Amino acid sequence: MTLNKLAKEIHKDNVDAGWWQGDVTLEKLATKLCLIHSEISECMEGLRKGIPDDKLPHRSMEEVEMADTVIRIMDYCGARNIDLDGAIAEKRAFNAQRADHKVENRKQAGGKAF
Repeated sequence: MTLNKLAKEIHKDNVDAGWWQGDVTLEKLATKLCLIHSEISECMEGLRKGIPDDKLPHRSMEEVEMADTVIRIMDYCGARNIDLDGAIAEKRAFNAQRADHKVENRKQAGGKAF
């Protein structure tokens, strides 16, 4: 399955669940982006505490919150018809050629540390 197809399926699930009612406004999109950020924050908290997830206790909170993050990103991309497959392939190819992504350049003074 392609990422684009998965994004469409996840978005449909969320539309069917009532998470996309009414017009798609900039405010609604901004809220969706903030929810993506909140999942990352929850993942960091799970990593920091090293605890299991409260809904799927056989999995770590880190793992489940990362899954939630991906689901929210896929939902957003499905709603916006974002070509994840193409954009990821092109961005990976671009990054492979970037001087600031080369280990030797990152190790230099003033290099990109993180």
